[in-house]
Amino acid sequence: MIKLTENAAAIMNVTLSRAEQAEGFRIAVEAGGCAGYKYLVGLESVQGEGDAVIETNGVKVFVDADSQAHINGMTIDFVTGPETSGFVFDNPNAHQNCTCGKSFG
Repeated sequence: MIKLTENAAAIMNVTLSRAEQAEGFRIAVEAGGCAGYKYLVGLESVQGEGDAVIETNGVKVFVDADSQAHINGMTIDFVTGPETSGFVFDNPNAHQNCTCGKSFG
């Protein structure tokens, strides 16, 4: 369902090692952003009802039922650059992407 690159998994593992009571990361989609939908990424400590739980590169990723179809097949990377650093979403379900890279339609 979701793939993490080695860079993304490394950042997530470091974050998890410093967090209290977090089991993994929640990846979700909600209406908003400049292209129609936006990605949400955050620490998660508990599996919700209907969640898919994917373990990839040593990281548990929780995805709620409403978000699953929007991000199926997505790859998440983490890039660092001179002007910005952060997660990059390569989503085969996106018909258009915002220039910020954080929203899609």
